[in-house]
Parts: sequence; structure tokens; C-alpha cells
Amino acid sequence: MISAPQRRLDKSNAQFQRAVKRLPLGVASTFRYWGDERTIYAHHGKGGRTWDIDGNSYVDYRLGYGPAILGYADERVDAAARRGMEVGGVFALSTERELIVAERVAKMVPAAELVRFSNSGTEAVMAALRLARAYTGRESYLLVEGGYHGLFDAAMWMANMDEWDAKSNRDPEVVPYGKGIPETVKHLAHLVPMNDMQRLEDTFRRHGETMAAMLIEPIQGNCCAISASRDYVQLARQLCDQYGVLLIIDEVKTGFRVGKGGIQGILGVRPDITTFAKAVANGYPISLVAGREDVMRSFRYGGASHGGTYTAHSVSLAAAEECLRILDETPALETLAGYGERLKAGVSQILSARGITHSFSGHPSMFGLFFAEAPPDNYRAWKTSDYTFYDRMAYYLHDLGIIVEPDSREPWFMCEAHGLDDSCLTDTLKAVEAAVELTLRDQTEGRLDAAE
Repeated sequence: MISAPQRRLDKSNAQFQRAVKRLPLGVASTFRYWGDERTIYAHHGKGGRTWDIDGNSYVDYRLGYGPAILGYADERVDAAARRGMEVGGVFALSTERELIVAERVAKMVPAAELVRFSNSGTEAVMAALRLARAYTGRESYLLVEGGYHGLFDAAMWMANMDEWDAKSNRDPEVVPYGKGIPETVKHLAHLVPMNDMQRLEDTFRRHGETMAAMLIEPIQGNCCAISASRDYVQLARQLCDQYGVLLIIDEVKTGFRVGKGGIQGILGVRPDITTFAKAVANGYPISLVAGREDVMRSFRYGGASHGGTYTAHSVSLAAAEECLRILDETPALETLAGYGERLKAGVSQILSARGITHSFSGHPSMFGLFFAEAPPDNYRAWKTSDYTFYDRMAYYLHDLGIIVEPDSREPWFMCEAHGLDDSCLTDTLKAVEAAVELTLRDQTEGRLDAAE
């Protein structure tokens, strides 16, 4: 009988006890809290691996939610960032490198006719929505259920699946992600289920004349990489054109990851505005708002406001220049996607050998794993599915040296370094096999739902 893995977290636990006295939940971001005795503190990362302060080594498939597209501490990007330090930081003035990076982005993404820089995905989407409102003169907007567009009030609305009766003819109630979000903001947000063509048409028919924008993640980066169909996104494009609504494709996670031209290039849909962030600079803080020239020129005095003290910081710009060069001119994207395909094949072989039904969603560079014949194609189907097997397997994977999101929301992210290190795949598949066996044991013993 396989025994439960042992992992020492003495130093992380002690650090948590110290940190919680000064930091809420002992961390700088709520999503980094994994429990009083399971929260880990990183010591360093290199390539596709992370080490915690207890010395535990992990093959990392979170990669900071996707930014480390080349791998941690990539020598090429870090050397460029050091050259950026020599520039001097921030001046509240522009530098020549802004145009160099913008030209690279426009080369890779045809819809990126003009580019502006921000510091985070949240900032980029905030700016994109403000830009759409300035251009159209409208205020309301459309969100797709399950999409994640950052931590700001306008975007933090979701369908309340916990209290929804799926047999009713009513939609789930729209509720905020958490407390502190003004109820008055809600009347501006309209929500539709992913891949429901009729509901999309109906919503545009009712509200299209008042909407400034439709925001969509065609691969949902905070909902297991659930994906929109090509037909759905193309219909969204048509309806936006018909009603004078701007289509914002949020590529904060997919941009420069699933392909040089992003998911929009794969789907053959040209948005009016696009946001990028995670993979732009291999972990250095930078994001982009890009789009149609006539729309983007609304960023002006008397138009849509945009700026920021740290925007286009010399270090991040230099890192972005080199990271985008690598993604554009080398086989890095093919390497990481190829690794993702091999990882999926290995996981599938392990599960199939045990008669476990499963499927994958998303793209080889960022995919979700489901224990069903087909992955859900919308948030409602995911929330009402059974993901207890995955959650327990993820629990064991942490103890076995593999970092994935503790629940099934977040996709597995690949980096180039994974594909260049054969031990990453070997170690991962060995751990997956053990985690599956342990989860099957718990399932047989009726302990799958029991709290650890």
C-alpha cells in the first residue's frame, strides 16, 4: 500500500506565525494563503522549479500564474533587465525603448496598431474599459461568466452558483467577488454564459445600444482554461460591430503564450482593444493596452486619462524587449507547447491505465484537467461539476514536489525551461502516478470529501 508523502514545512510554518502578526493571512496576496500549516514561502526559483525556505524543491506549474514563460531567473532576460537598471529607473519622461517594444508588439499582433504601457493586468484592463467608455460615450459593459479581468470593482462580478437552482428558468444572481464592492456598480455590468450563442444575441438585443464594451477571455485563465469556441468569439465580433460596442479581448494570460499573435490569432478574430501582461517580460512587472489606432488615440488630453509613475519602467521595458524577442525569434513557444503535449500524454496514460475518465481544456501551454469525458465549456457547467478528485490529487502533488493550484480553477502553465529539462517531466509523472493512487485510496475509503 502506498503511504502518504512526507514534506517538512517547519520553516514555512514558523514564518507564517511571524508574518500573520503583520500581514493579513501572513501573505501579500490572499491567493497565496493555502492554510495555516500548508502556506509555503519561496526561497528562489530557477528554470521550471521553485524551492521553498524549507529546501523543498517543486516542479512549478503555477509559474506565478503564468509570467515565467521562459522559466525563473532566465539569464537572457535578467541580463537585459540589469542593462535596464543602468538607464536609471523612472523619469516621468519617455525613452526610446518604449517605441522599440511597441514595434515588436505590433509586429507580433496585427490588431495592436498603437500601444500603451501599464504595470499589471488589472491596470491594463481598467485602462481598456475606460478607453472604451471614452470612445463610445457609453458606460455599461458585458462580461462572460467565469472570466477574470483583475481586482477592480467593475470587473469583480460573478454568477452566484452556490445558491442557483439549475432547474429554474432564472439566471444565477450576479454577486460581487467579495465585500467592499459598491452595489451601485452592478447595474452597469451584464453577464452572459460562455458559448451560449442565443444568450449572447439576446443580451446584445436588450442592452447593445448602451454598452461600451464586451470583455472576454477566450481561454479563461482563472477557470481551468475553459475555452470559447471560434464561432462564439466570431459572433461576439459581429454583434459588437452591429451595435457599436468595442470588443476587448483580455490576453493577460494567453498573450504571447498560446502563440505569437495570442489567442486572437488562433481564433482569427481581431479585437478593438487587447490587454497583455503575464508573459510580456518573464515576470518583470509590465502590461500593455493595444488596439485600433482611432480608438487608442482617445488616450489624450480631454479624452481618456492614462498614466502612472512606474509605467514603462526602464527595467521592465528592457526585460520585455528581450523576452518578446525570444518568443518572436526562437522556438521557445514550440518548446513549451511541445512539453505541454508530452505532459498531457503522460498524465492521460496514467489515468487511462486505471480506467479514470478524464479530459483536458485550453492550450498545451496552459491547460486544465477534468475528470469527465469532456471538459465543461462554461462556468456554470464547471461550478456544478465534481472536482473533488482533482482537489485531493493537487493536495498530494504539493507534498510530492509539484506545484499546481490547490483547487481546479487555475490552469497548469508551461515554460520553456520545462521543455529543456527532461527531469521535469519524469519527476512530474512519477508524482502524478503516486498522487492518483493516494486519491483512489481515499476515494475507496470514502475519505475524498474529508478535510485534511
